[in-house]
Amino acid sequence: MAGLIARNDIDEVRARVNIADVVGDFVTLKSAGVGSLKGLCPFHDERSPSFHVRPQVGRYHCFGCGEDGDVFSFIMKQDHTTFSEAVERMAAKIGFTLHYEEGDGPRTDYNTRARLIAANEAAAQYYVAQLTTPQAEPARRFLGERGFDPAAAAHFGVGFAPKSFDALKDHLKGQGFTIEELTSAGLVSQGDRSPYDRFRGRLMWPIRDVTGATIGFGARRLLDDDKGPKYLNTPETPIYHKSHVLYGLDLARRDISKQKQVVIVEGYTDVMACHLAGITTAVATCGTSFGVDHIKVLRPMLGDVSGGDPNANGEVVFTFDPDEAGQRAASRAFAEEQRFAAQTFVAVAPGGLDPCDLRLARGDDAIRRLVTNKRPMFEFMIRRTLDGHDLETVEGRVAALRSAAPVLAGIRDRSLTQGYVRELAGWLGLEMGEVSRAVEGARSRAAADARSHSSVPVGQAGPGGQLVAPLDEPVAGLRSLPNDLITRMERDAVMAMVQQPTSVGAPLLGLAAAATFSAPMLAVVRDAVVANVDALGALDWLDRLTSDVPAPVRGLVSELALAPIPARTDEDLAIYCRGIVVALVERDLLARKASLLGQLQRADPNEQSDRRGEIQRQLVDLDAQRMRLRADAESA
Repeated sequence: MAGLIARNDIDEVRARVNIADVVGDFVTLKSAGVGSLKGLCPFHDERSPSFHVRPQVGRYHCFGCGEDGDVFSFIMKQDHTTFSEAVERMAAKIGFTLHYEEGDGPRTDYNTRARLIAANEAAAQYYVAQLTTPQAEPARRFLGERGFDPAAAAHFGVGFAPKSFDALKDHLKGQGFTIEELTSAGLVSQGDRSPYDRFRGRLMWPIRDVTGATIGFGARRLLDDDKGPKYLNTPETPIYHKSHVLYGLDLARRDISKQKQVVIVEGYTDVMACHLAGITTAVATCGTSFGVDHIKVLRPMLGDVSGGDPNANGEVVFTFDPDEAGQRAASRAFAEEQRFAAQTFVAVAPGGLDPCDLRLARGDDAIRRLVTNKRPMFEFMIRRTLDGHDLETVEGRVAALRSAAPVLAGIRDRSLTQGYVRELAGWLGLEMGEVSRAVEGARSRAAADARSHSSVPVGQAGPGGQLVAPLDEPVAGLRSLPNDLITRMERDAVMAMVQQPTSVGAPLLGLAAAATFSAPMLAVVRDAVVANVDALGALDWLDRLTSDVPAPVRGLVSELALAPIPARTDEDLAIYCRGIVVALVERDLLARKASLLGQLQRADPNEQSDRRGEIQRQLVDLDAQRMRLRADAESA
């Protein structure tokens, strides 16, 4: 058994992998200045982007929740892997062969996550091959009857699980997988006497994560003697968590980011129909209703930020079946609508057809019209609320108003609320004033309920799942710094030292070592920079700084390393960083000169002639330093 991954290999993989490419699979990143990118944090729910990535440094930091790290820690937190698994995944991504400090060379029995993914990938290939066998005729007929040809099946990796208790098990055991691995992957179930294939005689869809790795399956019943559920999915496993998974996201994620649109449908065939019709932003849940965790996955991809024009944040389009289950799904989706800053819509096909049946009956263009003719989510829910009341009676109209008022009260845009007040008044035949009063009453009651639940004990989760820190515990971060002009200059100068030490240069860093700081935390980071001046440009520069400062200040180092610097080009960046440090040093030299001049004025000209001479020599030296500093700045 191979042992620990060689340290040099870990460093080499970290240096070769572009962290922006890895994070970009999960988050839509936009420029935040030279060498800096930002987007919505994938680790907590936020409406304004505070998640920053610096590819040159190979680090990320969220200024909202404090999550921080390198490409390995990102994979570990995002996909719940161990450190070794994260390194091995990134090594495989770039084709790098790892070596281990114990054992006989490169390791092939990669640990749990990699093995479970490998088992699922092997199963997916097996199911695809089985789709062409005589036994799979019912599966091919099912696809054909729904308008999917072999090319479509191949594009989505659709396959067939033969009606056998051990065909897949024996096939994968022959490839070196153990029964324990197959059971853990959800491919095999444990019977009273022996393990058996979980999926038998079914049409199979591979469920992939955002990177395209197969982590589970969805299986559709085909045979009359199959007494199992119509759809059977992979159970919860170490790599498959249905509340975090969206079918088709691996195919749709780039277009979701590009088009600022996601279309949420209800089934695997609906995703296929939409994509084949040109709606390549369609995804579906896997055996569960659409919920908070799905929103957390989608919002960073959409770049879904709060404030400004909601249209700039794109759109989320839900499609629901007209039956009772579809209506319940609509209600659940509406309950989470406020978590999106983007506009939300509902698309219901004529005749109540789902996207797959709609394409089969009316063609690809009908799918495109379905999405184009979407209705705002609020309008849909108001109409649905009214449908439950008899609007022909006064009692029915009053009850409908009471039911619909909370829906309107939940609209964030007040101008949009007024528009719906006008619409609702027309639909109910009531005065606008009466409807407005009902909506304001509903809004007041909702605010009162929120206030009654707003008290959160220290150390417990507050709104959005963020922890409330104890009041007497100091937090070393950019937000804890004073906002005066002097501290801002010190902050920007230390930021330049941390991010661009080679641009600042060792001589200037040496001068900055003597500068007096009003913010002690910044002085600590400055000292760490100066202490590592012999390692300027080293790959582990940031790690050196982090290890040299006390633990309470390490978060500040990360924030200083990731915060954007106001520069548009690399040349501007170098000029700015050197200039701000020069300004810091010159400010300190001026302060020292003022102090010396004060001492000179206070010195007795008769009794302290030696002291006066020393002060004058120091003043001459300070002026010389200032002249050299300005000359160096101008020549740079």
